[in-house]
Amino acid sequence: MLLPQLPEDVLYHILAYLDHITLSRFSQVCKAVYTFVNRDNVWKSVAKDFLNTGIRRDGSDLYPNIPLKDRVRTAQNWSNGFCNRGVLIRWRKNLLPWLQMDGDVLFLSQAAEIRAHSVRQNGKRILSQPFQSYSGHHGDVCRFVLNNSYLISSGSDGTIVVHSRRSGSQTKLPGHSQEINCLDSRGELIISGSRDTTVKIWTLTSGSSIDTISMFDRVWSIAIDPSLSSFAVGTACCRTTSPLHIWTIERLECVCTLGSDFRHGAGVLDIVFESPFQLLTCGYDTFIRLWDLRLSTQKCVMEWEDPHDSALYCLQTDGNHMMASGSSYYGVVRLWDKRQSQCLQVYELSSQRPSSPVYCLRFNSSHLFAALATSLHSLDFRQSPGSSS
Repeated sequence: MLLPQLPEDVLYHILAYLDHITLSRFSQVCKAVYTFVNRDNVWKSVAKDFLNTGIRRDGSDLYPNIPLKDRVRTAQNWSNGFCNRGVLIRWRKNLLPWLQMDGDVLFLSQAAEIRAHSVRQNGKRILSQPFQSYSGHHGDVCRFVLNNSYLISSGSDGTIVVHSRRSGSQTKLPGHSQEINCLDSRGELIISGSRDTTVKIWTLTSGSSIDTISMFDRVWSIAIDPSLSSFAVGTACCRTTSPLHIWTIERLECVCTLGSDFRHGAGVLDIVFESPFQLLTCGYDTFIRLWDLRLSTQKCVMEWEDPHDSALYCLQTDGNHMMASGSSYYGVVRLWDKRQSQCLQVYELSSQRPSSPVYCLRFNSSHLFAALATSLHSLDFRQSPGSSS
């Protein structure tokens, strides 16, 4: 019996022992083998060991419409630092922009507006002109999140605006006495945090907050866990000794306070949940930290330090091995492999002085977008620098 004539389950078992190079060479044997080897099921065991292939630790797939073989090829460029850099948009005034992505749409806040840009390829360029904009604040937008068909923004005017992306309607929720530095939303829930030292709980349909929590310190970051059972609050660590607090949603109880060894002012600027029991944080203390929230642990289990001792403004993870962080100086973006203690790749996006922090970054399978004070940058990892599109 020839190898291609073996039952499919036997072939899957055999091919699971091959690495990506051997699989690529084996696919060139004949058309039948090529068709079989290009299946996602063949590449899944290989893809989980690469950076940013979309295969998460829980087995879910972030990019099911992109063949896994292509994602593995692009993942090698992420690891090796092969990319084409570009500046998509520039503006004159210094701003504190924020980013979110939804499929092929990139949302960028600029002053009091949030603009939607298409990131599909148009020839060789990504479209820089917005096709839609959202407004409603009397001051600058501080943060915004996407929740299904809603875009929810908070501003320096102390208000929250809930935008319906379908109907175009908006609902304004006044509540904080000072600027709202952070918010998150999942399901019907909205949680906001402000410089006024309070956290407020809202719903998408409520006209006012349904609960208020005093944190006794400025609130810099908030994240709701994927199971909607708890949320994390990052504070400035100026008036309290611990900057990270975990609260239950049902009872609104603080179940644990983490980071008692932080120095004064080493606040948490960004929080990302990887699971209901694991979250990543970064901030003024110059570290990325992985926290285990299970009752038997409740502590930092891994940490990565910025080699230039820079504050870290933002963070994103692929849910598996890769992290990307944005530094406070010279527009520096760093890629990290959690399996290594040292930074994997570094990109200095700004040569201007004074330097700009990376206020926010987002990535998909092929691109990383970074927002600085006066520009939006793109790193394209689909091919090596100088190669044709």
